[in-house]
Amino acid sequence: MSRFLFVVPPLVGHVNPTVSVAAELAGRGHRVAWAGLPRFVEELAGPEAEVFACEIPGLLERPTELRGAAALQFLWQEFFVPLADAMAPGVERAVREFGPDVIVSDQQTLAGALVAERLGIPYVTSSTTSAEFSDALDGMPKIGEWVASLVSELRDRIGDPARTHDPRFSPDLVLAFTTPELAGEGTYGDEVRFVGPALTRRPAGDFPWQWLDEDRSTVLVSLGTANTDVGARFLAECAAAVRERGRRVQAVIADPGGVLTAESDTDVLVLPHIPQLALLERASAVISHAGHNTVAESLWHGVPLVVAPIRDDQPLVAAQVTAAGAGVRVRFGRSGRRQIGAALDAVLEETQYREAARAIGASFRAAGGAAAAATQLEKFAVDRR
Repeated sequence: MSRFLFVVPPLVGHVNPTVSVAAELAGRGHRVAWAGLPRFVEELAGPEAEVFACEIPGLLERPTELRGAAALQFLWQEFFVPLADAMAPGVERAVREFGPDVIVSDQQTLAGALVAERLGIPYVTSSTTSAEFSDALDGMPKIGEWVASLVSELRDRIGDPARTHDPRFSPDLVLAFTTPELAGEGTYGDEVRFVGPALTRRPAGDFPWQWLDEDRSTVLVSLGTANTDVGARFLAECAAAVRERGRRVQAVIADPGGVLTAESDTDVLVLPHIPQLALLERASAVISHAGHNTVAESLWHGVPLVVAPIRDDQPLVAAQVTAAGAGVRVRFGRSGRRQIGAALDAVLEETQYREAARAIGASFRAAGGAAAAATQLEKFAVDRR
């Protein structure tokens, strides 16, 4: 038996994949614990999860107009670095009390990697988004140097100043919850293991399944849980595009922020939460912000996408989707019902998009998901003893 400590941020898309891996490890007889925000982890991993509390900075409120380099700078300065500083004492306390053989640190939770290197605990990187394998800083050398200086200063405070590698990539093992079919064929180090998405089983809950018309194509529309402040106009335009195609298309729209004022009708069903995995089994297309979880879950089911990235890693993931031929990109801030409708027509009617989505989905399933990730972690733990 080995002990694994998962260090995670308060981000649904980053915790969900690790929940399946942790459950797989526990099922094989290993001990699993978490370092993070207790109520957040317990909501996703279950109330029985063993969680060591970490301080978490206040919710990140980002100016909606930030894009490109400015958005990246804001994210590093206002989220990644403060999160690492705040979580470091809790991670160190978890190490002392739990005694992990291996720390599994989310790629954006730098406290896990830096505390691990300072205390001499072997650590593995959990890379839950394929965007980290894109050269996001290419063409922005000044930003790259600035990020490197932030990491160096952070390492001086909570890590091992003698180390020089990028703590977002363990030099020993990086679990990539994607495959090259989506991330792109590139030059990856020997430490990278592509395990594909680790889908987390979630209860379907109450849903009016009788509303679905089997004679029409079903489209899911979701902007995730972190974009409710900016999604009103785009969601309304999606609804309008679907209503214009109501004889052959219907839409289920996730609206957690309650921003749509129009009531549901026979063409559009608006709900605060949707059973996404269950609906994807019946879906013909997805309109999304290109959040990695939604993209991975859609492609797992062979469903093509219309992607409208908003911020963070979403433009990179959207670029991967279109480069792989599994979707069409539209501009979140400027596209109206005409552009959204044209993109939707393309992914519904042109077979190459669905064929590409199915090919990526096949690569995901072949990679092994949670079981493959757990096997890699088991081997890593044994090799480091």
